[in-house]
Amino acid sequence: MHGETTGALRRDAIGLREVLFQSVTAMAPAAAVAASIPSGAAFAGGSLPLAVLIALVACLFTASCVAELARELPAAGSVATYAARGLHPSVGFLVGWAYVFVEMLVPPLLLLQLGFTAAGTLHEEWSSYPADLWWPWSMAGAAVIAVAGYLGVRASARFGTVLGVFEILVFLVFAALLIGKAGSANTLSVFGTSHTADGYAGFGGVFAGSVYTVLAFSGFEAAAPLAEETRDPRRTMHRAVLGAALGIGLFYVLTTYAMTVYFGPDRFAKFGASGEASWDGVARASFGLFWVLVFLAVVNSTIANANACANVSTRTAYALARVRVLPRLLATLHPSHRSPVAGIAVQTVVAVAAVLGLGFAYDPVTAFLLLATVIVTVVMGVYIVVNLACAGYFLRTRRAAFRLVRHLLFPVLGIAAFVPALLTAAGLPAFDFVTELTAPVSYAGPVVGVWMAAGVVVLLLLIRRHPERIAETARVHLEEYAPADRRQDGTVPG
Repeated sequence: MHGETTGALRRDAIGLREVLFQSVTAMAPAAAVAASIPSGAAFAGGSLPLAVLIALVACLFTASCVAELARELPAAGSVATYAARGLHPSVGFLVGWAYVFVEMLVPPLLLLQLGFTAAGTLHEEWSSYPADLWWPWSMAGAAVIAVAGYLGVRASARFGTVLGVFEILVFLVFAALLIGKAGSANTLSVFGTSHTADGYAGFGGVFAGSVYTVLAFSGFEAAAPLAEETRDPRRTMHRAVLGAALGIGLFYVLTTYAMTVYFGPDRFAKFGASGEASWDGVARASFGLFWVLVFLAVVNSTIANANACANVSTRTAYALARVRVLPRLLATLHPSHRSPVAGIAVQTVVAVAAVLGLGFAYDPVTAFLLLATVIVTVVMGVYIVVNLACAGYFLRTRRAAFRLVRHLLFPVLGIAAFVPALLTAAGLPAFDFVTELTAPVSYAGPVVGVWMAAGVVVLLLLIRRHPERIAETARVHLEEYAPADRRQDGTVPG
């Protein structure tokens, strides 16, 4: 591997379209619609569209906070830099430590889903194909993502854009077909509380459904780590983060509405992620070969999401390695592609090891659930801290730009939205609709605890030996380079 540890990521390499789809694909819209959002139907029933709408509004509070900070602090460190500036550099380090960890686990999570989705579908169509032969598909996906990342941000971001457009178009067409076939069954009553599941009457069922639906919105902040590679990053980051959250949120509302009125609001509590009462099942039963497009869109979504989150993990690791709070090797850049090649290599090794190790130790579905619990628990915590950082930054550092609604009310509402989601993801029975986790999925809590304890140990050692490195987690490197300092290839003198 040939690279250099000086210089910068490629400046002005991508624009709003690519950055927008970085966040869009990190939200995995097709996979979320088909597999994640239906989990809320067990509580909200046919009122799930209302639950999704409430979740959208709740997520926009945090998306607004991320967008405000991304405009003020365009940095590859993203959430780590925001926490360092808004709260304290030590908090920024711990946020970065946690965020790199879980974002490196997202690609193996999606590669597991790719594997068992492809293998299960092929076995269903051709019984001679072994249902447990899932791992070659996961390894093929890992190779595709590694190559896209190695070729640089333009290649990986444009690849993600193409994949994102495909999955969204497939589900928009499907939603239109469902609404058309529903005919007179179309009703706005699904945006009320009259169709909730048995045992979860009224707003209680809608609230429970919205908590589970909130988890489908994670990833809207994924544009932020590409700030140093984006044209006009302050403006572009703000538009991309808010645009992804709002656009995909409305996409979730539309598609959920379409399936609810077609399937039947009063039967929707039985709707799920697999079987006849699922997106795949409905497509197979009523729309002929259209199910193939739905299947391809979900597979496409797993690859696009893994690609986007690999960009996030490698850029965040690069930013922390650049200030030497992570091993300096992770700041190694390819001399021409300007991609963080060492980070990409580490990401690929982690993905392959996690997929094969956990997939064979348990099974791919159980491994998926374990990783998902680890990831969502940490990401919800990061969102809560970022809301606090937004209030802290504008109250302490940018008091002249402080606005009561955007910089105090929205952070408070964002925290209020994500605390129930955090408790639910962790399986803590704060609400009667929370399912307590069982082994091995319950191992997620100890895994997160051990990782964060290790982070505290590293933090204390750095404070004792190299306190200046912790202080540099708050540094916004992009501010240090004037346009005249840039070479023609977009890099900066080392």
